Amino acid sequence: MSSVNLAVLLVVGLLLVTAKQSMQMSLRNPTSEIETSNCKIGFLPLGLVLTSENSEKALLDSGLFEPDSKNPYVDFVGRKFHVGTLNSTPIVYVKTGTQTVNVATAVQTLLLKFRISGIIYFGNAGSLDENILVPGDVVVPEAVAFTGVWEWEEFRAQNKGKLVFGNYNYPVNGENLLGTAAYENITLYSPSEEPKEVFWLPIPLLKEAATEELTKDLKFKECHSGRCLPRTSKVVFGLKASTSDFYVKNKAYGDFLLEKFNASTADSASAAVALTSLSNGKRFVVIQGISNIVGVESSNPEIGYIASHNAFLVATKFINSIRTPRLACE
Repeated sequence: MSSVNLAVLLVVGLLLVTAKQSMQMSLRNPTSEIETSNCKIGFLPLGLVLTSENSEKALLDSGLFEPDSKNPYVDFVGRKFHVGTLNSTPIVYVKTGTQTVNVATAVQTLLLKFRISGIIYFGNAGSLDENILVPGDVVVPEAVAFTGVWEWEEFRAQNKGKLVFGNYNYPVNGENLLGTAAYENITLYSPSEEPKEVFWLPIPLLKEAATEELTKDLKFKECHSGRCLPRTSKVVFGLKASTSDFYVKNKAYGDFLLEKFNASTADSASAAVALTSLSNGKRFVVIQGISNIVGVESSNPEIGYIASHNAFLVATKFINSIRTPRLACE
């Protein structure tokens, strides 16, 4: 083969490889791409995750979200992934639905379908400690545990679990045929480490961005539809949260979670976000608006919306403070 023909083949080959790579990048990251003379450079969006109608309403009512003019959403596996910007930061947001399996499925789909730089989750939670947290407050926890995995021990088993049902007999404590429940660790899979058994899931983005300075100028919502909070809301950093598939309304069980695990909030989503994000090696943050006090007062639609709104305000501060990485040409 002549040197001229060989050169032509090399050039054609390079062009085909370049076109293939450009097409692959476009399919993997269909958002926020900028044309250059050589290739496309895409800004990696943040993933905004929420579970409820109240949370989505707080997002849309703010007027801060601008849908992408060409591709405003993607329908995938039954969910709608909304593409756009929030205060000029590229985001993809998804409403996951309630319960941990729905949350984990939606977050994993979000990470597989889009090139996401990090996850911001905001939603509501119940307070387990009314001395610190009341409705309207916002919590940015440092760790969350999935307290819905039990090994239910037999009655009079030799090895007793932490939750001894007989301790809650009324009016007198004593033996109870329900026995005890031992709380189980969960397996954390990670792209950089061997699988390991853990109870607490750390929230790494907290160390990076959570400071009092971040939220000191926020003006929280205090009233909605004629219902007002008894006092001005605040943000609390660094507490621990608990997640389970059952919504905790029982005060005795809430007191147990606070006493045994030092958990200050209860919800049904945060641990699923944490586990899925950690398993994919993605940074994330959990932001909880307090909608009720467990066992003291029931959730109220107006108070629930205020909690969602205040949590969203804190989420926007995080989004504005995080530098969105840029995807170099591949």
